[in-house]
Amino acid sequence: MPQGSSHPVAGLHRVVVIVDANSNPFELGCVTEVFGLRRPELGRDLYDFRLCSPEPRTLMRDGFFTLTGVAGLEAADAADTLIVPNRPDVDVPRRPAVLDAVRRAHARGARLIGFCSGAFTLAEAGVLDGRRATVHWQWAESFRDRFPSVHLEPDVLFVDDGDILTAAGSAAALDLGLHVVRRDHGAEVANAVSRRLVFAAHRDGGQRQFIERPVPDVPDASLAPLLAWAQERLGSPLTVADLAARAAVSPATLHRRFRAQLGTTPLAWLTGERVALACRLIERGESRFEVVARSCGLGTAAHLRALMNRETGLSPSAYRRRFGPAAG
Repeated sequence: MPQGSSHPVAGLHRVVVIVDANSNPFELGCVTEVFGLRRPELGRDLYDFRLCSPEPRTLMRDGFFTLTGVAGLEAADAADTLIVPNRPDVDVPRRPAVLDAVRRAHARGARLIGFCSGAFTLAEAGVLDGRRATVHWQWAESFRDRFPSVHLEPDVLFVDDGDILTAAGSAAALDLGLHVVRRDHGAEVANAVSRRLVFAAHRDGGQRQFIERPVPDVPDASLAPLLAWAQERLGSPLTVADLAARAAVSPATLHRRFRAQLGTTPLAWLTGERVALACRLIERGESRFEVVARSCGLGTAAHLRALMNRETGLSPSAYRRRFGPAAG
């Protein structure tokens, strides 16, 4: 069983979470759900998962409960991905032993992830200097004052800066977790994990983390029926005007509704859905990129290539090599 094993499991990417005093239990639950659970529905496990702590008994945030029975901090030295502590007491310095473990992991090329206030841990360790990151909106000003050398993006859900990833916190921890699964295992697997979580499979990291929702004079109609209608017709030449006509509103009103309810624009949502469909088609074995482009409404293979590079960081050919049927 990969979870909690004392030695790395051959062939599985090892995810280690450092839990320190006063850590937030919500994000700990999120990472356990995404990276730690067995996946019988997929017929295989995705990660070798482990919790560790600097002390045998770790009092969680506000004394909610005490965590025991986890590995010592030395387990962090075996991590392929290290998830760092996130605590609400952002002004209290992190333990030197924890910061040293983060620095060692970074020096040997491990991937680092910070959820919510975890960006403070990464910044204290010095690994975020000159790098992009985000943090929960309520701590953005404090973070910027303390760590001016970090390129803070305060309004987004998460930031993927290659080997260091940060999320704004709360539900954004699930968004980033699913993004990592998608990056590691492809869109089909990420969708399967999201279905088990009963959570939206894809919210782009660039969406706003805090969306103002003033109380309307009349209840605003949900976008869900429109989104479902559009998802069934991604191969058609849908435009924002088509979406607005289907919703019986003006394009400007539709834009406002998307911003208010999803934190993105109709065009960005439509493009993201089409790229996600293209990824699934490639994973299922479609090797003709012209067919993929037409089937998901992107038109040409050149347009498919440009958008996949932008959205996934991989060309269609590279995506097929990594996640296509032969990759399994």
